[in-house]
Amino acid sequence: MSRYPGGVDPADLDERQLVQELESVHRTRHETLLYGSGAALDAHNSRMAALEGEYLRRHPQRMVSSGRTRAGARARTLRMPVQAQQ
Repeated sequence: MSRYPGGVDPADLDERQLVQELESVHRTRHETLLYGSGAALDAHNSRMAALEGEYLRRHPQRMVSSGRTRAGARARTLRMPVQAQQ
């Protein structure tokens, strides 16, 4: 496996390892944003982008939920009930 500044190159990870790395980087994202140094946040951003990019490269035809698109989000917003004013 080759290495690059953010760890193992995502292209060198097998599918299970890639998913585990993605789960880990997403799990630690909030704390890094709130409490990490600028350098830690930059490293986290780079690693997350590399892992997500590799996942998308491997799965260009992945299933996309209609609710996770702009049109789906707009439809959800239009269906939300208006709260009664007091």
